[in-house]
Amino acid sequence: MTNQTPCAYLRDGDVINSTNIWEEKQREPLPSRARVVAERSDRSHSTRSPTKIAEAGTRRMRVRDGDGGGEVTAPPQHLVFAYYITGHGFGHATRALEVVRHLVAAGHDVHVVTAAPEFVFTTEITSPSLHIRKVLLDCGAVQADALTVDRLASLEKYHRMAVVPRDIILKTEAEWLNSIKADLVVSDVVPVACRAAADVGIRSVCLTNFSWDFIYAEYVVAAGHHHRSIVWQIAEDYSHCEFLLRLPGFCPMPAFRDVIDVPLVVRRLHRSRPEVRKELGIADNVKLVIFNFGGQSAGWELKKEWLPDGWLCLVCGASDTQELPPNFIKLAKDAYTPDLMAASDCMLGKIGYGTVSEALAYKLPFVFVRRDYFNEEPFLRNMLEHYQCGIEMIRRDLLTGHWKPYLQRAITLQPCYDGPINGGEVAAHILQDTAVGKKYISGKLSGARRLRDAIVLGYQLQRAPGRDVGIPDWYSLSEKEISVRPTPTSHDMNGSAESSFEDFEILHGDMQGLTDTMSFLKSLSGLVGNDLRSPEKQTRERAAASVLFDWEEEIYVARAPGRLDVMGGIADYSGSLVLQMPIREACHVAVQRSDPTKQKQWKHTQARQLANGAVPVLQIVSFGSELSNRAPTFDMDLSDFMDGDKPISYDKAKEYFSRDPSQKWAAYVAGTIFVLMIELGVRFTDSMSILVSSSVPEGKGVSSSASVEVASMSAIAAAYGLNIAPRDLALLCQKVENRVVGAPCGVMDQMTSACGEANKLLAMVCQPAEVKELVSIPTHIRFWGLDSGIRHSVGGTDYGSVRVGTYMGRKMIKCAASDLLSELLPSCTSMQSGDSNPDEYEEHGVDLLKSEAAMEYLCNLPPHRYEAVYAKDIPETITGDVFLEKYGDHNDAVTEVDRKRSYCVKAPTRHPIYENSRVEAFKALLTASKTDEQLSALGELMFQCHYSYNACGLGSDGTDRLVNLVQEIRHSKTSRTFGASLFGAKITGGGSGGSVCVIGKNCLKSSEEILEIQKRYKAATGYLPIVFEGSSPGASKFGYLKIRRRSASPFN
Repeated sequence: MTNQTPCAYLRDGDVINSTNIWEEKQREPLPSRARVVAERSDRSHSTRSPTKIAEAGTRRMRVRDGDGGGEVTAPPQHLVFAYYITGHGFGHATRALEVVRHLVAAGHDVHVVTAAPEFVFTTEITSPSLHIRKVLLDCGAVQADALTVDRLASLEKYHRMAVVPRDIILKTEAEWLNSIKADLVVSDVVPVACRAAADVGIRSVCLTNFSWDFIYAEYVVAAGHHHRSIVWQIAEDYSHCEFLLRLPGFCPMPAFRDVIDVPLVVRRLHRSRPEVRKELGIADNVKLVIFNFGGQSAGWELKKEWLPDGWLCLVCGASDTQELPPNFIKLAKDAYTPDLMAASDCMLGKIGYGTVSEALAYKLPFVFVRRDYFNEEPFLRNMLEHYQCGIEMIRRDLLTGHWKPYLQRAITLQPCYDGPINGGEVAAHILQDTAVGKKYISGKLSGARRLRDAIVLGYQLQRAPGRDVGIPDWYSLSEKEISVRPTPTSHDMNGSAESSFEDFEILHGDMQGLTDTMSFLKSLSGLVGNDLRSPEKQTRERAAASVLFDWEEEIYVARAPGRLDVMGGIADYSGSLVLQMPIREACHVAVQRSDPTKQKQWKHTQARQLANGAVPVLQIVSFGSELSNRAPTFDMDLSDFMDGDKPISYDKAKEYFSRDPSQKWAAYVAGTIFVLMIELGVRFTDSMSILVSSSVPEGKGVSSSASVEVASMSAIAAAYGLNIAPRDLALLCQKVENRVVGAPCGVMDQMTSACGEANKLLAMVCQPAEVKELVSIPTHIRFWGLDSGIRHSVGGTDYGSVRVGTYMGRKMIKCAASDLLSELLPSCTSMQSGDSNPDEYEEHGVDLLKSEAAMEYLCNLPPHRYEAVYAKDIPETITGDVFLEKYGDHNDAVTEVDRKRSYCVKAPTRHPIYENSRVEAFKALLTASKTDEQLSALGELMFQCHYSYNACGLGSDGTDRLVNLVQEIRHSKTSRTFGASLFGAKITGGGSGGSVCVIGKNCLKSSEEILEIQKRYKAATGYLPIVFEGSSPGASKFGYLKIRRRSASPFN
């Protein structure tokens, strides 16, 4: 998102804008230290006694020679500050340095609690008033490498460092704060420091551009739901803070009660550009780039040819043993980066507050590489691009040395940041005044009111498409009215909507009155003639999309919906009957093919073409990626899929897309091209441009990935004249997910998205994908999906381990059947040689055992047969090494057995066997008479399915809560008196979060009860569930649109 004003998350007047403070304080010099004798009274838990002051004259001082600090006057008293700095990155330490420098210059003692190297502070501040205490109280984000955050490892490390020893930390910090007689605690942005200060009755202030509750909240949702208490505790700690000094480029930080915005905090320059270049022996006309990854050694092998001719590169953080080419210069570990940045022509690195603020301050063009799961990055990146100071380099080009086009483009930028950069001085004044009791925050609105307003807007920002972070339940709840989302009518096409895409002529196909398709064409129309030089701020994805297509040529558009799993779920890969409903939300994909010499290309792609010659290029833009911090664009040479005259292997394709997690999403789109090459032998000699826009939310268990795959392959097939049957297309798309993405899903998602029809349940036997029939949903029955807010992923470990356990169980049953058959065959042979009746052979079940020994799908085993013959011998669990030693392999092509892991077997084996029977009964009941008994029976089958998921280990607190709420309403006094409207519910899809499916009567009362469930769930968790209701046609029923810009376009 774009932060338009410093007050983006509170109402007008709620935030103190410190512009007037800057102006006032620039006229008022910061006081220096006075000789005082201060007698402090004991501090209680809740109050502090007044400090007795004895003033004794004044003196003048300087922090160090040449610091530019100037002379300062006496303060009212000598103060002691405890300044806590997070263990995450150099940027926090370098910005704290500036604040500390001004406080020390004013004559105060500052105790810095940090794990950063001492030289960061001591090279700038040589004063006995600076005290360094080497303590690490948090871990920040654990990085797997210089560009990737390990979310689960971050949560686990924080748990070890800050949660387990929490009581000891609080006791130790309280004693220490009392021992130094601290007047104020400053935190950047260590949570426990605020709580420790409150415990001893000391005021605390935070200074930051992000908070760890916001950062860790997404980690919890995506990777470590069992660590959610960490985020609750952090937010509670921050709530003890007096107020927040908020820096530019800030994230939503709703845990803080009050906010004061301050300018950029940047380190000052010591030497001029000519002085630095003279010392380095570099002429002024030589182009210089500084390679800066935050003091973290990346260990990459750098090559001479990566730089443009005549350029030099200054390398920060290089190891002592790293060998560099002659045009790369290794800098000392303690080199003063601001001077080197000011002497450079551009910077190449990763985004962090320190690098961004100093690049803006010194107007240095910044070529940045996106970091994965670094959640403050989108906000800093938006600020960089707003001031024309940054361009993104894709990771693949960084690692392969394709630097030249980015560097050459960077030096054409004209950075225009003109805001104040004296945030260190401003913050120091505010901290000093706060320490002596001055109140900066007006009391016109309570902290709770401010907090609530911040939550509401922060929540809305985070709930944008592509973002899956809900508001945790420790935050105050908004009083805003909630409601079930209205269902737009799919058959109304008003004139204003139609006129918005009159720029395009539809050469083939029909929009079928779908409002989301109209909206997609409207968004395309808005890209035509888009002026990138317009002063209006544009998202990066929109800017990239506006130059993606040649509007005079044909564009092919396909649409594929998500799906709601009514019955069947994870039993699909065991061959079950499943019942699936295509939902209203869908993915649209637009494709254009073009001659490689005529394709409109992005600048870095053009540069690669100049180097490699005109080859077919794939360019993809994905709408809705900005707030999810994944790259909105992807490009590659289609020759990367080839090894000589043959396609590369599936394993190599999977590895190709796994190199850069921020672009792994492209595997769902580009993977369809690769599968067409492998499975159908298609050779793509043209270039291809693809735009993806999906309203199917990610992580909700409604098949967002399948809708992208099916829409992409459908649009590509249309553009290239490939006639692929819907069933075959679904199976090809499953290969994309299984073999290229690496997610072990079944085929029901792709089949529903490809073959489904509106207001009908797709009844399909997954052996492998046979559509049995399309079952019309009776008019008196309605289905809803309710999102739990807990992210679901078929690539998650729970889903995969359950699938492994299921296939282990199948292998055990087949082996047991073979053993029984071996025991029976000798007796059968002897009977054949005698006069026995041949019908007796069937009594021994030889034929039955033969079919079970060769069983391909576990769902072909009836429940009674499973219970009678095999259930007693299936273990609850088994370790991978024991299974492999006894059975050899589990015979599943898309999962592997981990020898060291223990797998649940009995429940995953039992589930698909019984689920298949439940689905068959459910399908039969749909056509029964319209009675409450019918609905009760259908609901009971769904409840049974839900608890069977839980037995497999695929449940979650959120989905259980939703199902329990349905049961509470189902058995409420009102329902017993006036009749029930909701009858059943179950977790859907791969489980472990995501959504639940609810069945009820198609009436107003049921909709009101769905609304009541939303309200109760939000009251309990703080998260408002998304409701999925309504249905739409699958990709095959929609077909495709072929469009072209009208020749008489008003943009001509």
